[in-house]
Parts: sequence; C-alpha cells; structure tokens
Amino acid sequence: MSLRLFVAIPIPDAIADRLVPLQRDVGGAAWRPRENFHLTLRFFGDIDETLARDLDDELGQIIEAPFEMRLSGVGSFGGREPSALWAGAEAPPVLARLASACEKAARRAGLAPEKRRFTPHVTLAYLHGATDQEAASFHERTGAFRTDLFWVDHFAMYSSWSTKSASRYIEEAVYPLIGHTGV
Repeated sequence: MSLRLFVAIPIPDAIADRLVPLQRDVGGAAWRPRENFHLTLRFFGDIDETLARDLDDELGQIIEAPFEMRLSGVGSFGGREPSALWAGAEAPPVLARLASACEKAARRAGLAPEKRRFTPHVTLAYLHGATDQEAASFHERTGAFRTDLFWVDHFAMYSSWSTKSASRYIEEAVYPLIGHTGV
C-alpha cells in the first residue's frame, strides 16, 4: 500500500479565522476548507509504507528551535492561467532552514530531490478556468492581508486522501521543534 504524504506547519485556528474571509469573489475557485490550511514544508507524493517509516525516522532527527511567523500578502501560481491562490508567509530564516532540513531528510530516506523552489504559502483555492484578471482583482482586494505573529513549535506529516469535495488530510506524525533559540 502506498501513502500520499507531505510535511507541513498546521495553521492555528485564530489565523485560519483570518484566512476564511479572503475566500470569495473569484470565479472558478475551489476554496480549500479551513481544516486543510497548512504551510507545506515538503511534498513527498505517493510512497510505500517502508519508505514512509524511513522518512518518519529521518524527519524525527530534525532539530530546530521554535519560532514566530506571520502570514502576509497574497499571490497566485500560474501566471496568465492561474492555478492557485495563496496567502504568503513573512517568516524568519528558520522557516527556510526547516524546509531545507525536511528536504535533506527526504533525500536521506531515498526520495528524489524536490524540483520546485520552496515558496512558503498557505493555499486558499485551486483555480479552474479563472482568468489572470480575476487573480489580479483578488490581489488588489486582499493584498494588504497580514496576520498577527503566531508561534510554531512543531510540524507534522500528513497523508492526503481524495474525496468528492476536497482532499482530507490526516495527521500521521508530529515533530516537535525542540532546539534552542539562542536567546
């Protein structure tokens, strides 16, 4: 049996409450349910259970300090044919280090390198037939979006299960951030 896996930072309820009002007025948008909000550190795809166990062991070796971050700004992927709308992250360098550590763990477990550059974001919608003008209108309307700082003290591995409406994510493992902040 294979599992479709990724690691991500879960979005706290108070921050999710701030994202939901952004989800309106874009034709062709399949808005993500609030329980699916997360900031992906590394997508692994479909992997078998043995590799998943090896990956879990490698991810459990990551030592990084807890940190604060916020969501700020919005964007879209896909240019003239936008495919997704997202909220961006204004984060300290530790976030990029954490994503890099997840990438290194994936490689040590035997996965191929990720080809896409890490772009910290929370997906708000996948788009089907939306125009670049609709994406631009979304950017204009919501571009000043910014949350309060929130504390990140763990990340998690999730499995993704397709349903008729939206994917369902199940938390498979939690990895606490237990390093020292150096303060």
